[in-house]
Amino acid sequence: MAEKKLTRGEAAEAERLRKEINNHIYRYYVLDSPVVSDAEYDELYRGLQGLEEQHPELITPDSPTQRVGPPPAAGFSEVRHRGRMMSLDNAISARSWKLSTSGSTRAWGRRRSRSSTSAS
Repeated sequence: MAEKKLTRGEAAEAERLRKEINNHIYRYYVLDSPVVSDAEYDELYRGLQGLEEQHPELITPDSPTQRVGPPPAAGFSEVRHRGRMMSLDNAISARSWKLSTSGSTRAWGRRRSRSSTSAS
């Protein structure tokens, strides 16, 4: 399959998306003042992700797709979780949310039943 050539427009769009997403990350995590919905943010993120998948040369170390998130705000301490934290992984419909949470619910039920039987 022939590789699709990168256009200036695609490079500019990737740069625009990186800046816009980074701005939204800052507003959400640092200022606690988001201006877009989670669905709108996810759409921007998936747009950048798609461009980077089509053109790996667009991936930069500071791209939002290459890091987990910003450092925590001052005042938060590290927390160790007893079990794996399950992600919704950008669930965008009620069905995908239900599928994502069903595993967490089952795991939580197993943990609760173990702790209640060990307490008896």
